[in-house]
Amino acid sequence: MSSLSARLLLSVSLLLLFFFGATIIVLDTAFREAGEQAQEDILDGQLMALLAAAEPNIYGELEMPPTLPEPRFGALDSGLYGQLRDDSDAPVWKSPSALGLDLPYGEPPPLGTHEFSRIELEDGTPLMALSLAVEWELANGELRPYTFSVAESLDSFYSQLTRFRRQLFGWFAAVALVMLFAISLVMRSVLKPLRQIEEEISDVEEGRRQELSGGFPTELTGVARNMNLLIGSERGRSERYRNTLDNLAHSLKTPLAAIRSIISDPSARPDREKIEEQIERMNDIVRYQLRKPATLAGDSLGIVPVAVEEDLQRLVDGLKKVYKEKRPRFSLRVTPGSRFRGDKGDFMELAGNLLDNACKWCREEVQIIIEPLDGAEPGSGDMRMIVSDDGPGIPPEAAQQLLQRGTRLDEATPGHGIGLAVVKEIAESYGGGVSISSSPLGGAEIVVTVAPSAQS
Repeated sequence: MSSLSARLLLSVSLLLLFFFGATIIVLDTAFREAGEQAQEDILDGQLMALLAAAEPNIYGELEMPPTLPEPRFGALDSGLYGQLRDDSDAPVWKSPSALGLDLPYGEPPPLGTHEFSRIELEDGTPLMALSLAVEWELANGELRPYTFSVAESLDSFYSQLTRFRRQLFGWFAAVALVMLFAISLVMRSVLKPLRQIEEEISDVEEGRRQELSGGFPTELTGVARNMNLLIGSERGRSERYRNTLDNLAHSLKTPLAAIRSIISDPSARPDREKIEEQIERMNDIVRYQLRKPATLAGDSLGIVPVAVEEDLQRLVDGLKKVYKEKRPRFSLRVTPGSRFRGDKGDFMELAGNLLDNACKWCREEVQIIIEPLDGAEPGSGDMRMIVSDDGPGIPPEAAQQLLQRGTRLDEATPGHGIGLAVVKEIAESYGGGVSISSSPLGGAEIVVTVAPSAQS
């Protein structure tokens, strides 16, 4: 049984069956005992009536009048029987209603005591009997023992008990059905938040909502909160995977273009060394993207500082091949001793994206400056990278938009629109940032700062 509602309803049904069964047993026992007590009281009254009616005859023997106050003693097979026995246990008088019947009253009880008993007729009819042994004082002063006995059929009592039990079971069954129906309605209302969570999770899976809503009962608030955290975590992981693939594709674009430029030049034989250099760079990019941690900036402990000037020169050489038709002039100015204290792949991503954008938009000149931040030593890793070009520049109102993934100023120009976004992510992970302004050369100037020492 997989349904929670069905399990609850079955559990409640079993509890109702147990408690209603116990209640029925208690009520039945109480009704039966009360009926038996009432039956005994009635017999005691009938016995007292016989005692009151008994009178001695002229022979000095006790006898009963022919007509008694209770007419059922005179009606044949009325169900009420009486008998008077002497000291020899021989019947002195039997009620006309007991004509032809031999009632087994049993031995007389001790003198002066009442004794109730259950007896049966020959046909199995159950009776309740009451006997009382007395000493009757006759007119001559003689004391003679007598036993008065009365018996009444229990058929009527058992018939009433059967009707009571039938009504008891009927009413309790009706009450149980009504209660189960009411409980099912209550459970439907109580379990509504669970069904809501199930529906909202289905909506999340099908993309119709981003997360679970609020307003759940206290018992389910933690479940909804943890589910939202899980959904957010999975969405963030998917976003990181997608970004990593975008970054990988974007990073491979430049070395692939360089290789194409080398092998497609009809005026020169393909330079095997240059091709292998670009292939090695592609291998480095793939390894870097695959091992990039979720948080781009890691602890600098154990990382070999990057000699930026040498790697910048390699980038420039590759870009000259990619943009050989434009023939951009590169101006490098690197403060001696400058080091990038971080992952080499991060530095190549920073410089490669900035230089590629500058070459793409410049007319003929690209300038790059690397210098320590104010008050920092050249080898401390706290540095500023300034890349300028003489292109059309970037409007101030579009500067912040360009730092978002997928945003491009000119849709006609080839590109993915993620280069500056990657630069911003890496710079911020190293405690720095990115700013875009106008270049003294007339185009755009992008300033990237990194400050790994500030994170220590």
